Amino acid sequence: MATLLTVLKHGGRYDAVWVARLAAGARRFAPAFDRIVCLTDRAIVCPGVEIVPLRHDWPGWWSKMEAFRPGLATDTTVLCDLDTVFAGEASALAEPGFATMEDYFHKGRISTAFVRWHADGLAFLYERFAADPERWMAPGSCGPVPNAVHGDQVVVDRFLRDAERKPHFLQALHPGLLDFYDPPKTTYGPLIVFIGAAKPDTATGPAHALWVSNAPED
Repeated sequence: MATLLTVLKHGGRYDAVWVARLAAGARRFAPAFDRIVCLTDRAIVCPGVEIVPLRHDWPGWWSKMEAFRPGLATDTTVLCDLDTVFAGEASALAEPGFATMEDYFHKGRISTAFVRWHADGLAFLYERFAADPERWMAPGSCGPVPNAVHGDQVVVDRFLRDAERKPHFLQALHPGLLDFYDPPKTTYGPLIVFIGAAKPDTATGPAHALWVSNAPED
């Protein structure tokens, strides 16, 4: 069994459509996920997706720290960003084993675009952050880092290093599973990852077509 987990926070471009398309893509290309969960502070209905309320009013990407709350899953769990596009057979993502995406710009550092763990194995990330969120949301709280933007992945990277919990990187475990959006591309690997301002709704070519094709069936 495996759970795909995503987070929808109010105030941005994302809404229930993004949840539905991510879920439809997972069901189409990664059927090994027998459970899909969305943590959100919005009143949404998405067939086939368990809607679980966020407990805290942490802004923006900081709400992703709730994905590590204890009690959300009892099996292999994968945190997946809403702007991911499933484009091909991606069941390898649901395989067991602690792993994250390696940061696109900073080798050796983690990205929370994808995080895979088992049950409550990363609950300490949530608990440490929740004990003093204002401290950890403050730029510089993690000391000198190469990241230009202070966000959740900087804090998760710091907490994992402190705990001496080094993840495997998905790019090394599953070569070719992750691909990155690039407008000139005409073909993509199983999971299209968007970096920076690029998003599926404004993408061009096959990446946008795949996102649209992952609309749920009526």
